[in-house]
Amino acid sequence: MSGRQRNWEALSFQIVMTVIAVLALILIVSPSLVVVIVSFTSGFSLKFPPPGYSTRWYVELWNAWQLQFAARNSVVVALWSTGLSIVLGVAAALAISRSKALTAKLLDSLFMSPLVLPALAFGLAALMFFSLIGLPVSLLTLVIGHTIVCVPYVVRNTVAALAQLEPTLLESSAILGASRLYTFRRIVLPLIRPGIISGAFIAFMSSFDNVPVSLFLRDAATDMLPIRMWQDLEGKLDVTIAALSSVLIIATVALMAIMERTTGLSKRLTG
Repeated sequence: MSGRQRNWEALSFQIVMTVIAVLALILIVSPSLVVVIVSFTSGFSLKFPPPGYSTRWYVELWNAWQLQFAARNSVVVALWSTGLSIVLGVAAALAISRSKALTAKLLDSLFMSPLVLPALAFGLAALMFFSLIGLPVSLLTLVIGHTIVCVPYVVRNTVAALAQLEPTLLESSAILGASRLYTFRRIVLPLIRPGIISGAFIAFMSSFDNVPVSLFLRDAATDMLPIRMWQDLEGKLDVTIAALSSVLIIATVALMAIMERTTGLSKRLTG
């Protein structure tokens, strides 16, 4: 009887958790599905359900030069920020991952601090600092600001990957006479590559979608896509924004699939 009771408790728990997971998934996915459906409307306003269906707004998106200009700026800034974040984040992770010194803990807190500070406060502080040193807002200030807020993602993912690295591998490499550079290039880097790629992906998405920092560190010549979309929706309910949002949703899902195929992150988490 007790065995049956335990089986029933386990089954009921699994059913309840499955229902909760399905409801959570619906709650998360539904807004994106609504945006995708509305983007095919034949009307001139954002309305759900659409009065009809058409691809006209995707054609309009192809001709929306302001959105294309802002998207190009966002991609350029995100690529530069991600590249710099990889270099700085991996170097920082290698320095603090296995160190027990107080300095390493302080550096770890320093690198994580951009995630703790309010984004708007950091954006305003960055603007004041650049004004103080006489550096006008430009793509350079955007890259610097985005890099600061993106480095923590690379550091945290790389540190997690380094924590799974067997110390005996490094010791064996040193015993066999390999230099530190050779050990890093042939042993450490291939093993921590999934963590670096995961951190780079999160950093790229965080930079591309960043609003608070971009709001303070951009000008008319460095318009950024999230801010342009926000301004267009605030001034007019442009259906072109829904079409652009659908493109971004599809691109994000595709990038997530590529990252999963490259890093096998879910297998590593469940393995």
